[in-house]
Amino acid sequence: MAYTQHYTYGCGITLSYRQACRMNGSGRHLLQKLRSVGEVRMKSVWMAAVVMIGAVAMVGCVSSKKYEEAMVDVESANLELERTRTQKNALEQQVKTLKDLNVKFGNETQAARDELERIQHGRDKERGTIEGRTKELEDRVKQLSFQNRAVRHEYEDLKQHNETLKSLVARYQKELKDQSRSVTGGGASPVPSSIPAPAVAPAPLATKAAPSMASSMNINKASAGDMVLVLGLSKDVAERIVTNRPYRVKGELVAKNVVPKETFDLIKERISVSP
Repeated sequence: MAYTQHYTYGCGITLSYRQACRMNGSGRHLLQKLRSVGEVRMKSVWMAAVVMIGAVAMVGCVSSKKYEEAMVDVESANLELERTRTQKNALEQQVKTLKDLNVKFGNETQAARDELERIQHGRDKERGTIEGRTKELEDRVKQLSFQNRAVRHEYEDLKQHNETLKSLVARYQKELKDQSRSVTGGGASPVPSSIPAPAVAPAPLATKAAPSMASSMNINKASAGDMVLVLGLSKDVAERIVTNRPYRVKGELVAKNVVPKETFDLIKERISVSP
């Protein structure tokens, strides 16, 4: 009876195993499902399966072929488990390596970012310095250009002033020569032949006539250049005097607002308004 109970118990286990096989499709499917639960649970399940298979083999409810197939499945499951464990370890090692690389790349990225910020800050500072220096040089160029134009304009004025002065000197020299000849010719005729006339006598007359001419300039006839050279007036004032001609009296220069009172006081003794 004990054997019968044992046999019944073994057959019940066998039926449960077969029902489990039918419910899962095959032993391999069962193993795959067991592997998905986890390594610890898989070990316990496989230990129960081994015990069950051993019990079934002892009572003789299954054939040796099925037992061998079950053992092959167990070996396959163990190999699969070992391969899975190896893959897991390899993956964990790869994850650790990737984490280390991530930390390394993060540090390198931060260092590169700091270097980039330093370069940008230096570039901005250098750009500000260059812009300031450029603006300073541009202002200097503008100032030098303005000074160059002023010097060139002054040079042209001086050149024109020099030409006017040369022509004025030549004209005065000619006038002095003509006056000297006329004075010499007019003063020699009334002198008697018995009284010798000194050759140097006409010289004081010519010398006296020249200062008189130079000190009294007719503003109704003189040119603007002559006024600039002789009277020391500016070109604009001389041109205004020429524009507002004729003048009947000297005071019209102030009355017509041609020259300021201070300028008139300086030149009034050296000008005339004779027609």
